[in-house]
Amino acid sequence: MLRFVAVTAALTLSFAAAPALAETKPIKVLIVSGGCCHDYPQQREILETGLKARLKVEVSHLYYDPKPGEQATRPKLPLFSDPNYGDGYDVIVHNECAADESDPAVLDAVLAPHQKGVPGVNLHCAMHSYRSGAYRQPVAAGDANARWFEYVGIQSSGHGPQSPITLSIADAAHPITRGLSGWTTTKDELYNNLTQFGVTPLITGIQPEAVKPEERSLRYTVAWTHSYGPKQARVFSTTLAHNEANMREAAYLDLVARGVAWATGHLTADGQIDKKYAAE
Repeated sequence: MLRFVAVTAALTLSFAAAPALAETKPIKVLIVSGGCCHDYPQQREILETGLKARLKVEVSHLYYDPKPGEQATRPKLPLFSDPNYGDGYDVIVHNECAADESDPAVLDAVLAPHQKGVPGVNLHCAMHSYRSGAYRQPVAAGDANARWFEYVGIQSSGHGPQSPITLSIADAAHPITRGLSGWTTTKDELYNNLTQFGVTPLITGIQPEAVKPEERSLRYTVAWTHSYGPKQARVFSTTLAHNEANMREAAYLDLVARGVAWATGHLTADGQIDKKYAAE
């Protein structure tokens, strides 16, 4: 009887000491923002709130909002001198507008995490950043001024006036767009496409109310995926959402959240967010 009690006590202690099942850690998201032409304090709040409503995420921000008199198209982002800025994060969301930042050393630092395999999500003016040389002319892979475009996936040189964009799903089988339908935005900017670097187009758009009649039927890719660098890092990009009103649209935030989930490997083939990473 004494031996039975001793064994029972030992088992009880063993179970008590057993560690609890490990809780799923949130996706660690770093949002880079700041620069020209947008209300980035508002956009930071919109993106963080929108992602947390859809995914189990931990959001950090790295930003610089130019002061009056500073060159807004060359924001003094802290990452410009820190190639290790992405360490410890599962994905980096680029939402900066650094259109005139052309220093190759800065670009080395910005691209360093993605060269090491950290996934990227790129929003709107990120596609018009880090430009140099004759960037309004099509570039080719390997050109000195093609490096950023090779990372984001599509070279864009500009856009027309703001007006609603009619969006169509280009790849209904891709996990990001699986089950999604096209929609029409509020007034937004339709970015042109000059060169594509092995992308998978997901969504295309036209502007039926464009000022110039000949531009009303021009169709451009506005959301896509591809892989980048020696580690084949997953990259999702969308040129949508110039205005905060665009960014608050549920369809847009759904798209970005699915892009984050796909980039980090938490979106199933049938387009469902892994239950462990869905917002509670």
